[in-house]
Amino acid sequence: MNSPRPVYLDYAATTPVDPEVVAVMNACLTDSGTFGNPSSTHVHGLAAAARVSAARAQVAALIGATPEEIIFTSGATEANNLAILGYARANADRGRHLVSVRTEHKSVLDALRQLTREGFTVTWITPGDGGVVEPAALAAALRPDTMLVSVMYANNETGVLQDITALAAVCRARGIAFHSDAAQAAGKVPLDVRECGADLLSFTAHKLYGPKGVGALYVRKDTHAFLQPLTFGGGQERGLRPGTLPTHQLAGFGAACELARHGLGAETARLALLGARLWAGLAALGGVHLNGAAAPRLPGILNVSFEGVQGESLVAGLTGIAVSTGAACDSDSPEPSYVLRALGRDRQLAESSLRFSLGRSTSESEVDRAIEAVREVLAGLRAWSPGTVAGDDLPSAWVTELAGGTGRTLRGEGGGAGEDSWVRFQLLVAGDTVKDARFKAFGCPHTMSTAAWVCAQLPGRRRTALIPGTPQEWSQAQRVPVEKLGRLFAIEDALRACLAQWP
Repeated sequence: MNSPRPVYLDYAATTPVDPEVVAVMNACLTDSGTFGNPSSTHVHGLAAAARVSAARAQVAALIGATPEEIIFTSGATEANNLAILGYARANADRGRHLVSVRTEHKSVLDALRQLTREGFTVTWITPGDGGVVEPAALAAALRPDTMLVSVMYANNETGVLQDITALAAVCRARGIAFHSDAAQAAGKVPLDVRECGADLLSFTAHKLYGPKGVGALYVRKDTHAFLQPLTFGGGQERGLRPGTLPTHQLAGFGAACELARHGLGAETARLALLGARLWAGLAALGGVHLNGAAAPRLPGILNVSFEGVQGESLVAGLTGIAVSTGAACDSDSPEPSYVLRALGRDRQLAESSLRFSLGRSTSESEVDRAIEAVREVLAGLRAWSPGTVAGDDLPSAWVTELAGGTGRTLRGEGGGAGEDSWVRFQLLVAGDTVKDARFKAFGCPHTMSTAAWVCAQLPGRRRTALIPGTPQEWSQAQRVPVEKLGRLFAIEDALRACLAQWP
């Protein structure tokens, strides 16, 4: 029998393309459709150009812009780079200072770091409680030579919403340009560039049920002249982003924006109810923290920290649920979420966090399945955690052995609370031989599996050869990635702690 399809709760990473969007895109791909190069002047090119113009109008309408203010890009990452690098380089003679927030998306952070290598300076604001940037904090960071501020609308990990209208007003009063990364917000909450006052705003198609590989940068009319291109070629997109326009992707982007605009109110309300249902179920599990709870948030994103477990192990156990331990773009990083660390979470809680993001296909039954799946896996991992007392009672066979006076118990720990790994061994020994062993562990799946593998080899080993090999050998046997080798030293330290008690 086939297992049920995993519940997809990672819509903040990407969304499936809506069937209506697929149909629009298909009509631009074959020789019977609008497949021409929009730059060509023959009938096929003119038809494609008309389709691009229609898509541009649809994209603009989603955010209250005019079509000529939309510059198509390959996605929000490129749009962020074009906004930040393009504006800073074009206006370096007006000032070389920029301001942003420590919890921004990597494409903003890294673009700003590149500018520091070019002689610019950046002031980083640490958000207040819940992840919100107060207008007063922004005002305090501004200098006479500040020329650009970049603050994202909705955080991609926590869903926290910034009051970009108030922040943009602070900038406007000082004659400073304001950019916002709205990749998570566009199509999910009301957004009007005229009302919010942004000069530059980035968003993308694949976060709102459109295709991957296409996005847009909104450039206010009076800002266009102050933007410098990053690439050069055919002069498309008003000279700011050259290259043959992908008609099918742009048409899909436009259709996705149209669908999002018309369904915005009802979908926002529905996701708010589902999010409340999910949080109520998770909160009932105890030792659970909603990151950004004190701030306004997107209705479809819940970033939750779980005490006593490690997020990667939690995800590994949730085989029937598709969730993220952080931002999808940063999933290869071994470090805990820099966003949660900036919000004051300690390393252990930051590493034990999951991002649940809901979408159009999410149902009440799927939310309930997710809650039950987390409950089961969480209970199992917490039972193994050295930070809990559950399971520390000795097995009856050990009690009998000790009552007969032929054995003794040893206990040793490696690592500790707040570290990547925390391992505890309990050994039943008689004379100089291990008769039985068991362990508890907190860590990634590799730490857990290696601790279990090592523990299984301990019975029968003598005191002089208690430790079966080295962490390097264990990593090879268990195929542990080299970047996680250091976590296995907690296993060795726990065994050495046992040896220290064994005369």
